[in-house]
Amino acid sequence: MNIKELIQWQWNGYVNYHLSRVNLLIHIIAVPLFVLGTVTSLLALVNLNLGVTIMSILLMATSIGVQGFGHAKEELPVVPFSGPIDALIRIFLEQFVTFPRFVISGRWHTALRNKP
Repeated sequence: MNIKELIQWQWNGYVNYHLSRVNLLIHIIAVPLFVLGTVTSLLALVNLNLGVTIMSILLMATSIGVQGFGHAKEELPVVPFSGPIDALIRIFLEQFVTFPRFVISGRWHTALRNKP
């Protein structure tokens, strides 16, 4: 699957894997933290700041861990990764493309509103 197809595949099933109120609330906080960690780690690498790089990578890892906890609250489990490269690609696409699109489209708010 190329990147464009992968983004479409994620989008087509996204709402099915993000129905739990807990998961939705975790994502609205954790995804921006992942993005912040990514940007900060890149800037820290450019500036050769090892301490900030490590802290930023830990922020990214924590964000993914917390999102994993949120996904465990879903009735429908996520499609397993086929390997480490698949995991990295899917995670970064979700954080930088699919979840922001989910929020901007209003589907995040709709999903949150439809939960008791």
